[in-house]
Amino acid sequence: MNAAGITYDEYGRPFIVIRDQAQKQRLTGIEAQKSHILAARTVAGTLRTSLGPRGLDKIIVSPDGEVTVTNDGATILAQMDVQHEIAKLMVQLSKSQDDEIGDGTTGVVVLAGALLEQAEHLLDRGLHPIRIADGYEMAAKVATARLDEIAESYPVDVEKPDSLIETAMTTLGSKIVNRCHRQFAKIAVDAVLQVADMEKKDVNFELIKMDGKVGGRLEDSMLVKGVLLDKDMSHPQMQKTIKNAKIAILTCPFEPPKPKTTHKLDIKSGEDYQKLRAYETAKFVEMVKQVKDAGATLALCQWGFDDEANHLLYQEGLPAVRWVGGPEIELIAIATGGRIVPRFQELTPDKLGFAGSVRELQFGTTKDRMLVIEECKNSKAVTIFVRGGNKMIVEEAKRSLHDAICVVRNLVRDNRIVYGGGAAEIACALAVESASRKIDTLEQYAMRSFADALETIPMALAENSGMSPIEELTKVRSEQLKTGLTCLGIDCNENGTSNMKEQHVIETLIGKKQQINLATQLVRMVLKIDDIQIPGGPGM
Repeated sequence: MNAAGITYDEYGRPFIVIRDQAQKQRLTGIEAQKSHILAARTVAGTLRTSLGPRGLDKIIVSPDGEVTVTNDGATILAQMDVQHEIAKLMVQLSKSQDDEIGDGTTGVVVLAGALLEQAEHLLDRGLHPIRIADGYEMAAKVATARLDEIAESYPVDVEKPDSLIETAMTTLGSKIVNRCHRQFAKIAVDAVLQVADMEKKDVNFELIKMDGKVGGRLEDSMLVKGVLLDKDMSHPQMQKTIKNAKIAILTCPFEPPKPKTTHKLDIKSGEDYQKLRAYETAKFVEMVKQVKDAGATLALCQWGFDDEANHLLYQEGLPAVRWVGGPEIELIAIATGGRIVPRFQELTPDKLGFAGSVRELQFGTTKDRMLVIEECKNSKAVTIFVRGGNKMIVEEAKRSLHDAICVVRNLVRDNRIVYGGGAAEIACALAVESASRKIDTLEQYAMRSFADALETIPMALAENSGMSPIEELTKVRSEQLKTGLTCLGIDCNENGTSNMKEQHVIETLIGKKQQINLATQLVRMVLKIDDIQIPGGPGM
């Protein structure tokens, strides 16, 4: 059978019709399910070694040669070149966890991989995929109900943020920034509390800007209660520090108005040129006068302006910054209480923003400069400024801080917590195992397998910490059963106690519940697929 045929349209022009139906690869039944499970296990196996405080980092090189060093599950999967369709679902799974919770992206993929691995054993024993999926659904309900039982309320107090800092430190424990663990946790907590609306229990992430600069040490990172601009004054001789600044926020350029339509200007003599120059100068003077008359002591312009306007601004003693980006302009307007002005004629004193201090920072010998706008009218806009020895460290520190900020935000929304170090998973596994004994249908096998899969998390934590995984898990499990303490987990940092409450290893309840629910939903979906057609394979 030919792969292509030739035919003609109504005008007699030939075109080729390719028959690609014969070029499709097809997998059905148990083969398709085994293929899916293998792909998911491979992805989960890649992330398994990145789990926990002793987890290892991965280097990912993009097609254009850019290097990323990270142990953040969502980042690793987003940058991996994944071809298999089920592996792509795992990537979307970690992204869902990242978008909704911001933390636990590695754990959710490892859990989904473990659930599918257990499902493979059940399929080999002849269980129907739908029965397995139903059993997993029942087990997930038991596990989330158990999480609600063991959850504890956690104080979220703006005056005493120590408890929040401890939670943020748990999140940062596995990150590259754990060298300055408490400092970064404090930055994350202060940033969230600064912009949080405690009445509505909500945090607007758009008010937290994150900026980084290569050079310096991680310890030099800081929280600026205001806005940080990667710009400098437009003229090198303009004053570098302005106290009690009244800021004109302009989205109109410092240049003479031009007709909107296509136009042409003919200059036929020196006199015409002088007239044009005089007109431009008069317009520049008028614009600067309008800004000065409004009472502004600093002009921020979204557009550029030429040297003549720049020189005139300097002569008039009006410091200015040009080419300020759109998002920064909006953030400055929110922080300073100013209005964004689209035309010079509309500039009035009540539209000016106020900042107690505007100063220029200079870094090392590179002559890099940045502007800091502080002591603003509305302090609900902050910037986290990250320093680091190279670009990779700065980017990974920013990702780590994002995770910590998300966790603190989740605690502001819902202040219930469970204990980390695999303690919550072991407690859920024991509850699921106990519930499975009361089920008299085939789903009990799936529930037992679900309990075994939950124990993969504490085992991976122990393995990554250089311990004997089965030995550690058995020890903690028996302790939890004997004492009834659900805060007993794996002592990854070898502090001498497996009590996670004493070690302050804390995770948010909504994050943990989301992990279990998302992983179960994905596994249920994968188990229901029994036929797959892939274009471009050998004919069947």
